[in-house]
Amino acid sequence: MAALFSKLKNAWNLYQQIDMDQLSKLSAKVDLPAVLRNVGKMDEQQLAGMMKMLGGEHKEKKQPPIEGDFYHLAETLTDEERRMQLNVRSFMEAEIKPIVNEHWLAGTFPHEIIPRLATLNSCGITYKGYGCAGKSFLMEGILAMEMARVDTSISTFFGVQSGLTMGSIYLLGSESQKQEWLPALRTFKKIGAFGLTEPEVGSATAGGLTTTVKRVGDEWILNGQKKWIGNATFADVIIIWARDEADQKVKGFLLRKETPGLKVEKMEDKMALRIVQNGLITMQNCKVNEADRLPLANSFKDTAAVLRMTRAGVAWQAVGCARGAYENALKYTLNRKQFGKPIASFQLIQNHLVEMLSNLTAMQAMVFRLSHLQDEGKLTDAHASLAKVFCSAHTRDVVARAREVMGGNGILMEYDVARFVADAEAIYSYEGTKEINTLIVGRAITGHSAFV
Repeated sequence: MAALFSKLKNAWNLYQQIDMDQLSKLSAKVDLPAVLRNVGKMDEQQLAGMMKMLGGEHKEKKQPPIEGDFYHLAETLTDEERRMQLNVRSFMEAEIKPIVNEHWLAGTFPHEIIPRLATLNSCGITYKGYGCAGKSFLMEGILAMEMARVDTSISTFFGVQSGLTMGSIYLLGSESQKQEWLPALRTFKKIGAFGLTEPEVGSATAGGLTTTVKRVGDEWILNGQKKWIGNATFADVIIIWARDEADQKVKGFLLRKETPGLKVEKMEDKMALRIVQNGLITMQNCKVNEADRLPLANSFKDTAAVLRMTRAGVAWQAVGCARGAYENALKYTLNRKQFGKPIASFQLIQNHLVEMLSNLTAMQAMVFRLSHLQDEGKLTDAHASLAKVFCSAHTRDVVARAREVMGGNGILMEYDVARFVADAEAIYSYEGTKEINTLIVGRAITGHSAFV
């Protein structure tokens, strides 16, 4: 009798758990007794598999954080350095990200952000004195990465201002030039540009500059053209590199925007770095006072010292571009659903994501060590060139995969990967092409120069 009551009790409990309307609908579609007989024959493993397939054990999965620093390299920073990094990240997310696509499509520069950019106190961060912070090259690289993670154009603008322009004056200028320009450039009260590349001279600048300069008394007369000069359309001062007609040596000059004979035309119709205002500079008998000649810039070796310092920053910039593309792509795959599941759960998508992360992590480790070498005073041209070659090439792969996992949406601006795809092409070429930087490294490891 007790057994009977136990069975009745179990039956009643089961009845209370069953939705009879749903059971009635199910019996109209399938042979319910046959289903029950077959299910009753299943072992525990088969039942578990069936329940998983039916979603009977579905649990909300906790999504891992979207983080491009997979090896936690940021944990090696000091508390102060980490605060600086996160401060720049917050600025880029809040101030730049909401407006970047609009300006990128229009090819315009958001001048209104310059005063707010100055509040970061990070321009000229590695220099000592003149109001500069005197921080490490590692910190400079991390900030370049954080800017490029949101937008490569803003990172480029910053690099031209802080690295190429201020760096030329800091390394090669007189004390009076440093006093006049470095504080104003650091606070963005003045904007600078760096004029080296020419319409017919790119990789051959070391020996083929066509812009000339001739000394007449206490003045120097500049003639020639410069092309692809970032910030040139609104710069207060442009560092101009020209070949001295007297000794054929490359010399550097501070060319002020009000100089008669100076003409700057904005370059239009670019497919990359569209926010950067690149200019075509024409100089016709521009007179520069001797006081505006960089006294320590007396050969292309001096120019190369500036490029060596900033080339490391371009490698960091490539890392930022790749990181932005990877993190946006990962976020997309976690939210985008096909066949009832996030596409991040599919094997082929995960393969792309892991390939992207592998490249990104290798690049990050390389530039961290590169900056350590720079901070230790051990950086060589070959070190900087290898990082530029490796990072810019692998960034192209990362952004291509980021676009691929997004399918057709990858070419839409709203998903924040298309810009990185385009901008990676500019990073690949500027501050030395892959071929030129490869030959620099090749010369270092073989002892043989393969330059023409």
